Amino acid sequence: MCLRQSFLQLDSVIAMEDMIVRFVLLIVMVGAGVLLIWSARAAASGGLKRNQIAGIRTSRTLSSDAAWQTAHVRAERPTVIAGVVSVATGLVALLPVQVEAAGIAVLTGCGVMLALVLYGARVGHRAAGDLPPHSDD
Repeated sequence: MCLRQSFLQLDSVIAMEDMIVRFVLLIVMVGAGVLLIWSARAAASGGLKRNQIAGIRTSRTLSSDAAWQTAHVRAERPTVIAGVVSVATGLVALLPVQVEAAGIAVLTGCGVMLALVLYGARVGHRAAGDLPPHSDD
């Protein structure tokens, strides 16, 4: 009887650890997704001005306000999609599957999110480079 109780206690500890892992994955991925969506929309609408912290920060995009705005308008769609992917990936952590499977799904979602963000940055960087050279503000 004592051995059985030990296994039951071990199972409940493992279950609790799994729930903590799932909760952390959910919070991190949903938080990152919301932040991506907000920043993409804010930068594209002009609410996020040229800065050294958030946004597409390349020599081209930081060269002028016009370049910054142009880059972020062009990069908005892939960046918002990356945010949606991040939120959806976070919700996968709540599915009743093994925590390892949820972890693999989250890692895959992170890869897709990263690819979309990098694609958006590339599109924005190129759009900023297409502006006339004397568009300084």
